[in-house]
Amino acid sequence: MFCVKSSPVLKRTGPERIPFKWLLSSRRLRSTSAGAHRTSVDFEETREVYKSKDSLELLRSLVVFKLCSFDILVDKNKEIMDLGKTILGQRAFSQFMKMTFYGQFVAGEDHEAIRPLIQKNRAFGVGSVLDYSVEEDISQEDSEHDADFMDSSSSSAALCSDRMEEKYGAHKQFEDCAGGVTGARTYFDADEAKCDQHMETFIKCIKASGGSSMDGFSAIKMTALGRPQFLLKFSEILVKWQRFFTFLASQQGKDGLEALEQRLELRQLQDFLTKLGARGDFHGWFASRNQETSGCIDMLDWRSLIDGRTKTSDLLVVPNQGELEPLLLRFTEEEEKQLARVLQRMDILAKHALENGVRLMVDAEQTYFQPAISRLTLEMQRIYNRETPVIFNTYQCYLKEAYDNVTVDVEQSRREGWHFAAKLVRGAYMYQERERAAERGYEDPINPDYESTNRMYHRCLDHVLDEIALNRKANVMVASHNEDTVKHTLQRMNELGLSPTDNKVFFGQLLGMCDQISFPLGQAGFPVYKYVPYGPVDEVMPYLSRRAQENRGFMKGAQKERELLWKELKRRLASGELLHRPVY
Repeated sequence: MFCVKSSPVLKRTGPERIPFKWLLSSRRLRSTSAGAHRTSVDFEETREVYKSKDSLELLRSLVVFKLCSFDILVDKNKEIMDLGKTILGQRAFSQFMKMTFYGQFVAGEDHEAIRPLIQKNRAFGVGSVLDYSVEEDISQEDSEHDADFMDSSSSSAALCSDRMEEKYGAHKQFEDCAGGVTGARTYFDADEAKCDQHMETFIKCIKASGGSSMDGFSAIKMTALGRPQFLLKFSEILVKWQRFFTFLASQQGKDGLEALEQRLELRQLQDFLTKLGARGDFHGWFASRNQETSGCIDMLDWRSLIDGRTKTSDLLVVPNQGELEPLLLRFTEEEEKQLARVLQRMDILAKHALENGVRLMVDAEQTYFQPAISRLTLEMQRIYNRETPVIFNTYQCYLKEAYDNVTVDVEQSRREGWHFAAKLVRGAYMYQERERAAERGYEDPINPDYESTNRMYHRCLDHVLDEIALNRKANVMVASHNEDTVKHTLQRMNELGLSPTDNKVFFGQLLGMCDQISFPLGQAGFPVYKYVPYGPVDEVMPYLSRRAQENRGFMKGAQKERELLWKELKRRLASGELLHRPVY
């Protein structure tokens, strides 16, 4: 299935995890006893926080944040913008947007227009993650031409029996994905020519990022590089394969364990699958790959069967409604070509990133695309993250499975010897994901509330920080607007003896939001980046609409940021600095 072969798997048995914890504990003791440099950051000294802003920029932020706190303006933002365009005309409307929402959250229309803002931020210690944010609104009519594919995906082969499909199948999550999707920069109508055009746009973005900051970042979307129909089918294959492993683990009494703790005893696995009607010698196949096998396999070993599927076709056959059939959906010849083209485009982008000293940030997308996106990203990490972290994957911590995803990928990077690189976010598609789950009757993939998402975020973050302290080959961007999360990260860095100059822990916030976090971090020497969208005003409207929906909770709760903005404006007025101009 893949163009890249996986490295041989090195076994890590359960008892070997004890030294890992002991080493981590001793590392903390050494860093404390050695009097490691401890860094603190003041997020409330407004004179320093906002010295990169003139007073009009502060006033604009206040007005925009206040407007975004009204539900009716957020819920009806698209209708309101359409009405404004009709009343004012395109030119006047564009100018109004540049003075307000567009000017707050978007850097400019093209590479030249964004340069002054990037240079100014860089002068105050803040780098950039450039993101060409032209999005497409996807209506039901726009997606109808994909109906044939969606129908075929929903009627695909079951795992191995009706009972197993009902409990562990993935098909409901992947049915009719085009219906009801709006925006979110998902390119449902992308043909191969469009994918190539998107790749060229990303290359321009990479080149522009090369001059924006030291070790800059450039964001890319996988749905822009491959047909979503293909990514959808690929995701379904991966999810079914993983859930079948979970089903097999339950047959051996491994229910409730974390992903890496679920280990299948090969003899029991062989007996069970043989009873189901599967052919071939599982035990012998795994033993031939690793002479030191303990007689058990884990999730990473199970994944390797997909990599070598052409050599294991006799293993992957199970009964379904009385007939033997392949456990995994087969790719057609055209789909195999699509896979090769996606990897080729990623390879081209990675080479350009290396040439320009830029790292690629692969954005997360909806859950029904994410398994394929993460797997393709991992394939590129295997190649390009050998010497230095070039490719960053994104993990959405509002997902119930986020910790399992992070820990499994960290373990794979450790076994195969490449740099794990992640951006941790809370998540961007909560309302859409929950609505789809309710409509289609599958389990809601999102954590039940904000506090549980916070716990998940910190759990994932702590795991990666521990890995950085021990292995020095892990890297993380803490992409958060939550001040408590940032403070937690700083505290953990101090405990583990991690220095800002290590360039292992990065921070990221959206342009126009949480300047009281970004700029103090940058001025204290931490590697911090603004996610910098750009593009023509009219074409970036879907991006602004989506951001308004995604960040409604944050905007309503941004009382502290508004208070700091007022405090600085009043200080400038009292001190005669109302005409303050940033000096850099």
